[in-house]
Amino acid sequence: MNKLSRTQVIGIASGKGGVGKTTVSVNLAVALQLMGERVMLLDADLGLANAQIALGCRCDYNLSHFLSGEKTLQEIVITTRAGVRLVPGASGMQEMAALGELQAASIVQAFSELEDDIDYLIVDMAAGISPAVLAFMGACPRRFIVVRDDPSSIADAYGTIKVLIQDHGLDEIYLVPNGMHSQQEGQVLFERINQVCARFLNHSVKYLGTIEHDELILAALKKYQSVLEFAPGSSGARDFRRLAEAARQLEPVEHASGGLEFFVERMVQRT
Repeated sequence: MNKLSRTQVIGIASGKGGVGKTTVSVNLAVALQLMGERVMLLDADLGLANAQIALGCRCDYNLSHFLSGEKTLQEIVITTRAGVRLVPGASGMQEMAALGELQAASIVQAFSELEDDIDYLIVDMAAGISPAVLAFMGACPRRFIVVRDDPSSIADAYGTIKVLIQDHGLDEIYLVPNGMHSQQEGQVLFERINQVCARFLNHSVKYLGTIEHDELILAALKKYQSVLEFAPGSSGARDFRRLAEAARQLEPVEHASGGLEFFVERMVQRT
């Protein structure tokens, strides 16, 4: 089995901004890395990229330099303090926010040329359901939707799930309740959303774990660190370790190519 087919690819999205999607992406990546996995994080929030800020990295080059042809994908990858390899997005560039499917496909195709052996590729999406987001989500064999317990977040998460299922025929969708008061409240929120999906979409989503509210998660971000580095004994770090362990227990998605090959092929097929 080659290096591409071993890689588990997880896309992390949200219906709306401000629900902690990038926080979940960064901390899940670090948790997996600290468990001995080889992890790469692709910041695919192409207009407001900030994963490098959350990880305390200085990036001289980013995806805009790759798309312009100035650099190869290998040349823009950096290794963070925690050992996660990061593909930086470009922040504050309108043309990156409006990235088309063809450009998104060129980013993904370049992964087939990377020299790195990686166990997990975490793809941090932009909020919403732009064509580029849907292209990336369609290319990921597994999709995590981050949601908070407020009406707009719930409505937007359901809307995202509806588009993924009805318009794109996608499955392997997992809900990750974030900022909850307890694990039980997260489970209840999942069950509420899943019941609506089952009733109106004739499709169930899956549950992986809840991230409880912890002030130390925000405090870590202000120090440009993951909570696992900043406060490894905190409840937030505990929850991200649980989420990472749950992700590790998932069976590999069965596709003919699997892993990164599936990710690359699905993106190229959309062009």
